[in-house]
Amino acid sequence: MRFCSIGSGSKGNGTLIQQGETCILIDDGFTVKDFEFRLAQKGLTPLQLSAILVTHEHGDHIKGVGPLARKYRIPVYISHGTAQHEGLGKIPSLKIFDSHKAFSIGELTIMPVVVPHDAREPTQYVVSNGEHKVGVLTDLGSLTPHIIEQYQSCHALLVETNHDVQMLRNGPYPARLKKRVEGHLGHLNNEQAAQFLKSVDTSNLQFVVATHISGQNNRVDYAVNSIRRSLDCEADWVIVADQDTGFDWCEVA
Repeated sequence: MRFCSIGSGSKGNGTLIQQGETCILIDDGFTVKDFEFRLAQKGLTPLQLSAILVTHEHGDHIKGVGPLARKYRIPVYISHGTAQHEGLGKIPSLKIFDSHKAFSIGELTIMPVVVPHDAREPTQYVVSNGEHKVGVLTDLGSLTPHIIEQYQSCHALLVETNHDVQMLRNGPYPARLKKRVEGHLGHLNNEQAAQFLKSVDTSNLQFVVATHISGQNNRVDYAVNSIRRSLDCEADWVIVADQDTGFDWCEVA
């Protein structure tokens, strides 16, 4: 099983997970033209996508889902709450899942995980091929026992390290936006990401990816060092997902 990102941040997000002939896309916050270019950089075409999974209805995650699904007739998997988003438009094949039950797409099994975020019914995902698990966890403002339980013993973790608390508080955002980002329905900061990693079983872990890093309220070295300290590992063991190119394919073996 392998995974990569085509971009991560407030200007657009997209994560690919592939097992054999099954390839799923988690979120698409890009125009169709931009997405096609980014996907080509990873050696794929949209015709190879088995499905699009949506985490929530914020534009940087859902903006490109409708146009891409309509152009290439790709099935879209979505929670009941997120499906109420009016901007999604007509989808050729819309699959509404129970956010507390696992489902399968081809060779992959997906477990949705409900998270605290300021959206209708936001879900993140743990994806398995029956032997290995990749956990994707972004866009949440706080950690819950349910989240900790679901992300145990993953072989790869993509974890939000959105902001450094002091940079956010001293930064240019208006007070209302600062409160939203730092709130329990906002985004994980570096220390919360570290707390998460300390709370789960990491004995199988082969990759950790720092994702959704704010360009104004964080620094890459802050995010990486926070993860490194929590795992007591070398900095070069941690991958960074950036806005422009995401990160290249990683294979869980």
